Amino acid sequence: MSIVTAIHGDDRPPAWTPWDGAPVDVPDRGFAWIDVIDAKDEEIEALQQVFGLHELAVEDSMADAPLAKVHLYADHIFIAAKAAEVGEDAIDYTDVGIFLADRRIITVCRMKTGFGRRLRGRIGHTAGRSARSPEYAVHQVLDLIVDAYFPVIQAIAEEVLELERRLLDRSLEAAEIARIFQLRRETVHFQHVLTRMTEVCNKLANLDADCLSNDSKPYFRDLLDNLIRIEAMSNGLIDVVRAALEASSLLEQQRQSDITRKLAAWAGILAVPTAIAGIYGMNFNLPGSGTSWGYGLVLGTMASASLLLFWRFRSLQWL
Repeated sequence: MSIVTAIHGDDRPPAWTPWDGAPVDVPDRGFAWIDVIDAKDEEIEALQQVFGLHELAVEDSMADAPLAKVHLYADHIFIAAKAAEVGEDAIDYTDVGIFLADRRIITVCRMKTGFGRRLRGRIGHTAGRSARSPEYAVHQVLDLIVDAYFPVIQAIAEEVLELERRLLDRSLEAAEIARIFQLRRETVHFQHVLTRMTEVCNKLANLDADCLSNDSKPYFRDLLDNLIRIEAMSNGLIDVVRAALEASSLLEQQRQSDITRKLAAWAGILAVPTAIAGIYGMNFNLPGSGTSWGYGLVLGTMASASLLLFWRFRSLQWL
């Protein structure tokens, strides 16, 4: 079912039923919740005509990757929000459009996602304080979105810390370094989403509109506080990712420096016997040439000089 409705405020608990394309009868002290998931264009047009939705708001709700925002129209408010959850190798986002009017709320998810299923499963949680006021249902939707931000931050932080642990033991592979850069890009994008969602909740907490009661505004301020805390965590996460990149670069430079020192030390050790052998290979009469003890003297000199250099480089921790 792409479009379903639920009535809040009557004697029965709210439950989803398919929308028949007609205006929804709402009890005197209640409201209707219409939920849309992966609807066709003609179904959205039917909703627009039946409930008088502004064409710009409908266009925003069906746009690809719209920015989170709040627009106030004559008889309703449109809210564009962005849900997030951890995917296989990236953050998966779900665009959620919310139409808030007097005694009516319409939520729109462009495609079938885990968030849409969780939102429909949350219908029972709105049967309490939100039984007569649709703005509390808006809070429930945004609260579900904001609560899912914490696992996203935690998952990225855990992966970055695991990569940090690995780079202390060994050099990171190219794929692991590329993953750190990807996590940095994902975190920066997530920060942009948090900034826009913070603006949304701040506007709802201070907006004067007929369909938004003053009693509901403390709930949006609570969401705003949570978003500010999550945004601070994401800022710290950016620092962690940056520190991981810097640590990887420094450790790689140190490993390259160690290799360079070892190569230089062995080159110095091998240079002594090479030079002596080269000199004695010339056609000159040199000390020890033509004697029975000269060969042993030259070999002993080579070995002594090589061992002395080896001991010296070892004491300097080059070897």
